[in-house]
Amino acid sequence: MHKLCIVAGSGKLPRRIIEACRNARIDFFVLALEGNADPQMIGDAPHAWCRLGAGGIALGLLRDRQVTDLVLAGGIKRPSLAALRPDWRAAKFLARVGYRALGDDGLMSAVIKEIESEGFRVVGAHQLLEALMPEGALGAVLPDPDAEADIAKGVRIAREIGALDVGQAVVVQQGLVLGVEAIEGTDELLRRCADLRREGPGGVLVKVEKPGQERRADLPTIGPDTVTLAAEAGLRGIAGEAGATIVIDRAEVIRAADQAGLFVVGIRMP
Repeated sequence: MHKLCIVAGSGKLPRRIIEACRNARIDFFVLALEGNADPQMIGDAPHAWCRLGAGGIALGLLRDRQVTDLVLAGGIKRPSLAALRPDWRAAKFLARVGYRALGDDGLMSAVIKEIESEGFRVVGAHQLLEALMPEGALGAVLPDPDAEADIAKGVRIAREIGALDVGQAVVVQQGLVLGVEAIEGTDELLRRCADLRREGPGGVLVKVEKPGQERRADLPTIGPDTVTLAAEAGLRGIAGEAGATIVIDRAEVIRAADQAGLFVVGIRMP
């Protein structure tokens, strides 16, 4: 790897990749996306800000800094076409791929192909962090048979919505689907399900990658904030696809889950 550009969206993932690059002495530069990236997560890293629709400016910044490789890190809010305000370069791309017709994964796959057509190499965040969910329980709490049944149903539903390129997560309680992830993201899904929970044993959050997903963009991710929101929503556990879910701050995830009495478990797809 020569010089890496971290295309920074929301959440803590950009910061973790910055730290990994520094530890590995990888030469890097951050392209922070306006309205998505958190300035505190960028900190003192070398960076420039760019709005999402400014494709020509973004490519110019990458070439000026002699970037060879890119990693897409963090969530990106998908704006309407009007709010996007694409410049000539972005408009050319969107006209070709059909912005409105593509789901999130389809759009990100097209973006990666476009980036690579410009001569850059795109790598996955998981390749830099080595932080994929292992199989089995991460902490001291284990799912009971009822929770395992909810996980199994959650996997089936999540795979169905994933095949439609809708989302990666679902919340199931006592066999009832409380919510599925769409454009709002996992955090808002959990907040919404807090008002939908039933009496009795709490539900589970299940996150799996979409069938055929472009793994260099938007792999399922959990972190300490996921555990906090799951606990606030009255859930009793989180299940992520082993080998396909990024765990941010694993030690803190385990500590928070054990303290809240929640299980966090990696599951293999059938």
